[in-house]
Amino acid sequence: MIGEGWYFEDYEVGSEIRSNSRTITEADIVNFAGITGDWNPLHTDEEFAKKSVFGKRIAHGTLTFAIMTGLLARLGIIEKTIVAFYGVDKLRLTKPVFIGDTLTAIARVVEKEDRGDAGMIVMEAEVVNQRGEVVLTSILRFLVKKRGDG
Repeated sequence: MIGEGWYFEDYEVGSEIRSNSRTITEADIVNFAGITGDWNPLHTDEEFAKKSVFGKRIAHGTLTFAIMTGLLARLGIIEKTIVAFYGVDKLRLTKPVFIGDTLTAIARVVEKEDRGDAGMIVMEAEVVNQRGEVVLTSILRFLVKKRGDG
């Protein structure tokens, strides 16, 4: 979807959206470490990570979350209609994400709340890897415009 996103009235409780997929690269991890300053060796040091419970480097959990938001944004549903990202609840990182994993975001509308000038949308969102394993779960809250709010 390109152009204008969904308005409050366009969201239906129970509806589900699924993003395209994206593969995690070493460049993603290095760039994220550089932007955030999080150079934890679990993410950036292969020899250190070999001795960890994961056996190799893993992606930052917050990188996985950021990629999820990007995958959902690419759907275009909030393009020009989002008022504000209100927050995230119950964020859980349920499995590690490795270089080479391919991620897909899935979100279900679970609640809508009319806030007068805008509407609150609540979505249960998750990220799955190429094996269909859930690697992240969360509840997203954001405000969107209503029709006619320009």
